[in-house]
Amino acid sequence: MTIQELANKKILILDGAMGTMIQRHKFKEEDFRNDELINHPKPVQGNNDLLSITQREVIREIHEEYLKAGADIIETNTFNSTSISQADYGLEGWAYRINKAAAEVAKEATAKFSTEEHSRFVAGSIGPTNRTASLSPDVNRPGFRAITFDELKDAYAEQTNGLIDGGADVLLVETVFDTLNAKAALLAVQSVMKEKGVELPIMVSGTITDESGRTLSGQTARAFMISLSHVPLFSIGFNCALGADQLIQYVDVLSQHSNAQVSAHPNAGLPNAMGEYDQDATVFSNLIEPYFERELVNVIGGCCGTTPEHIKKLSELASQYSPRKLEDKVTA
Repeated sequence: MTIQELANKKILILDGAMGTMIQRHKFKEEDFRNDELINHPKPVQGNNDLLSITQREVIREIHEEYLKAGADIIETNTFNSTSISQADYGLEGWAYRINKAAAEVAKEATAKFSTEEHSRFVAGSIGPTNRTASLSPDVNRPGFRAITFDELKDAYAEQTNGLIDGGADVLLVETVFDTLNAKAALLAVQSVMKEKGVELPIMVSGTITDESGRTLSGQTARAFMISLSHVPLFSIGFNCALGADQLIQYVDVLSQHSNAQVSAHPNAGLPNAMGEYDQDATVFSNLIEPYFERELVNVIGGCCGTTPEHIKKLSELASQYSPRKLEDKVTA
């Protein structure tokens, strides 16, 4: 069964936060290292993506917890797995390897849970990097850029190669705060797929940074959608930054106008003073229910602060509703 065939039948359930689950293990510096990294000169604690190699079983168990909870799609542990982001840890040379390993371990988990009647899918997570192509990091030099479009494209191509070689079923460009970064990622994804002679569904998910209703690079929800309409997307949506109740109005815009599937994976509310997320699974799913009642989405999941408990509740609720219909949607 293809992901589109499954999407025709039900609201697809995406998994929840990987970082939230990793934090429960309270890993120390030595837990992030293996024999190859014993003498690595830079600290690597906090490099969660590296754990797909050094704590492979833990990452697989997290994937399996989400699959048990009802996830149809699990994301690879590769949000920061470009050479650009890995350079912070002196591991830019590990980028391809991390992506391939992460896709392989996620694929092991989905293989365990997939059946002929209900396939499960691995989405290769492609994060925004810690650089922006549209904005200057120096207020005194508005024309300065910390990275070029081509540098981003090359890094994303390396990541995409690793994800595809590891067995990813879908590619998810997510938490887009700068659409120019996303365009570099999408160009890389399309180029790599052409080179490899493969065609995988592409998902894109932007982030509305606050209640201004715009991305960090200044686009409204509709402008974001239109600026990516040249790419044949499986889905477009929003994630992170906001809770379900704040995000719904922007997802509504996509639902009205996009001819692709619409996705959402909001945070478990807004962070408290300690940077933690307070919404439990019941509160979270109750806030998501209007998405289902109004038939706004085809794909739903959770971002920061969400756990398998959140996804289980969400899956149970979603099963009572029909996915958004794509007929008669316009993109202008």
